Parts: sequence; structure tokens; C-alpha cells
Amino acid sequence: MSTSSSPAVGLRAVVSFLFGLFIFVSTASLLMDRGRESQVQLAVEHRHLEVRVAAAGNRESQVRWTGELMGEAASGSGEKECDLSVGRWVYDNTSQPLYSGRNCSFILDEVACEKYGQNDTKYQHWRWQPDGCDLQRFNATKLLEKLRNKRMVFVGDSINRNQWSSLVCMVESSIPEGLKMREYNGSLISFKAFEYNATIDFYWSPLILESNSDNPIIHRVEYRIIRAEKIEKHASAWSNADILVFNSYLWWRKQRADMRMKVMYGTFEDGDAKLDEVEMVEGFEIALKKLTGWLETNIANKTKIYFAGSSPTHTWASDWGGDDSNKCLNETEPIPDAGYKGATTDYSMMDKAGEIFRPLEKKGIHVQILNFTQLSDNRIDAHPTIFRRQFAPLTAEQIANPSSYADCTHWCLPGVPDVWNLFLYSYLVHK
Repeated sequence: MSTSSSPAVGLRAVVSFLFGLFIFVSTASLLMDRGRESQVQLAVEHRHLEVRVAAAGNRESQVRWTGELMGEAASGSGEKECDLSVGRWVYDNTSQPLYSGRNCSFILDEVACEKYGQNDTKYQHWRWQPDGCDLQRFNATKLLEKLRNKRMVFVGDSINRNQWSSLVCMVESSIPEGLKMREYNGSLISFKAFEYNATIDFYWSPLILESNSDNPIIHRVEYRIIRAEKIEKHASAWSNADILVFNSYLWWRKQRADMRMKVMYGTFEDGDAKLDEVEMVEGFEIALKKLTGWLETNIANKTKIYFAGSSPTHTWASDWGGDDSNKCLNETEPIPDAGYKGATTDYSMMDKAGEIFRPLEKKGIHVQILNFTQLSDNRIDAHPTIFRRQFAPLTAEQIANPSSYADCTHWCLPGVPDVWNLFLYSYLVHK
């Protein structure tokens, strides 16, 4: 084709080049900003500077989600099902914790709070007690038998990796040395129990779709970009799973009031790349609708699928009567109010997830939402704060003000994610 007869093609090429240059420069600046950490840790974390997105007005959706989408499981054979998500935290230093964080060789450093100096381990001894029933007592051997010859994959962000690490610690002590291993392969971390031919994997995909945050180590970016039509690259890593546990919530929350998600349509290769900009929650809907379409086309009915609820953060201490300058630093007990809901905990996004997944039921595909949001909302005491590995040297200003780098997003292990996995255990073993 003659170039002189296609000025539109030349203009489109220039636009595509400039957009590609934008992505390249933003990624290159990240690489220059931070050296590549060891693949074994996979733990450079993004900082979530929460914006107070008003939760007022979400009360109706909170009630609806608790009533319709919660995780329910039988408390025993033949017994009436009860809502595991409604209950209270009970201090129990007899049966809790379920494992030793110091003795779990597979625990990740960003949540190994004891290892990094947290001597007050009271947070480990709180047991979740549902109203009207009991959580099933965890039996690692029983779960491993359920996973025999199967592959279970956690897909999502660092919160999902937090839950994955919890489950691995819950089962690994029952497996003899030499019959278990952990291996890293880019975005994939695998735990293998050889005697059972069972695999429990974590796959880094924080926005579900392909994005400019897909590097499991270096993913701090000023502008988040998702590719609206691209999920196959990620899906190829978990398409053969027998059990899927998705978590995609934290990365859709606003870090600042004007934050929006950039959405790319088309490809550079085809010359039809287009960049759009939407509200974060709209990007969340785009991602879940694409995931739903993929599940409908590619997943067998026997595959068990779970979508984890929102994991609260505790950055604004004024929510529970504290001083915002302290964040969750020095909190030692859960909030006692069973109905507490933090102002920054948005239940409406899980409502949207339920609505988007619901049409799959007609195809015989059930996505079970694990509702652990409110019970986690009470646990202001259970975050790593300053007791975790820091993957960059602290500045003098940070050292002088520990709350400035306190992690009030992730969860110490043993701790709250163990309860999330007890919900999962109830579904996998007893439902």
C-alpha cells in the first residue's frame, strides 16, 4: 500500500508510538527506582494511602450482602446451616493459634510478625465464634485428602498471597520433611505436598486482567492501566485448576480522590489501541465481566470457584475513636462492637461481584463469595504495623515516625486469614 495515500495510518502510528512510549517510560522509572529483589521473597508491596470514600449510603448494600451473599456452611452433619460470618471474637489461648508462625518455614516475611520483633502475640489467640454454631475444627490431613491429585490456585494480590501463606502454614506441619516443597516461577508460587500429589499455588494477578502492575516484584505505578480484553495470558496459568480462589478488591480502591483507572482497548500490533479512563469501580466491573465470560467458556462444572470478600484496612484510627496519626499502631485488642463497620470498608463492591457472577448459575457454574469482611473489620490489632521485613531502607523521617510506614493493610500470621481459610475449609471438606 502506498504511504502517500494513507495519512490516517501515519497519524495512527504516531499516536500508538506515543502511547507505547508513555508505558515504557513509566515502567523504566520504576525499574530505576528500585533494584530487583530476590525472587524468593516476591514481596515488594504497594502502599495504599486510603481515601475516605464515604461508606454512608452503603448500609443497605451491607445488609443485603450479609443476607444474600455470605459464606454459609454446616456446623455438622445433618445440622441446620448457619451464617459463619455473624459472630464475635473470643480470646482463647488454649486452642489458638492453629500453628506456630516461627516454625512455619513457608511463611512470607511481610507477614511474619514474630520473626520481625512483635513480642506481644495476643493477636494470635482470638478465635472467631459464629452465633448459633461452631466453625469446623481444622484437620490438615482431611484437607490434604480432599486435595489429593488436585491443584488449588489463589489468584489475586498480596492479600490473597497473605491467605495462601496462611493455608500453607496450616497444612505444612502435618507433612514430613522431604515430602513438601515451595518453588517460584515468575508470578507463580507453588507449594507441593508430594504424598498427596496436591498443589496449592498463588498466582500474582492483582487486577485479574493484564495490566501494567503484573510484575510480582515491581508493581508500583503512578497510573494503573488494564487491558480490557486481555485475560488469557493470566488464565493460562490457572485454567487447569480444580479449585480457584480469586481476590481482587484492594487494588480497585482509591489512593487519592481523583484516582481513576486507565483502560486500554485494542492492541498496538493491530494499530487500534485506544486508551479510556473510568472510575475505579467501573474498572472493577470491566475486569469481573471479562472474568465471568472466561469462566463461562472455559471452566468445567466440577471446578470449585470462590471469590474472597473485601479485606478491610485500618489506616484511619478516628474510625474507632483513635488518633489518625497513629493509624493502627499499638492497637492490642479487637474492636468489641460486633456491628462495627469502618468508614473506608466498601461492601458495595462485593454486591457488584455477586451481581456479575450470578448469571453463571444458569450455566451450572457457582461462584461462592467468602464473606469475611465484617469479622476482619474488628481486628485493628492484627496487622504487621512495623513488625515485618522492610524491602527498602527506612528513611530518618520514617524511623522518627513509625506510624508513617506502619502496615495496616496486611495481616500477621498466625492470625485473621486463618479464619478466612476455616471458611474455605468448611466449604471444601464439609459442604
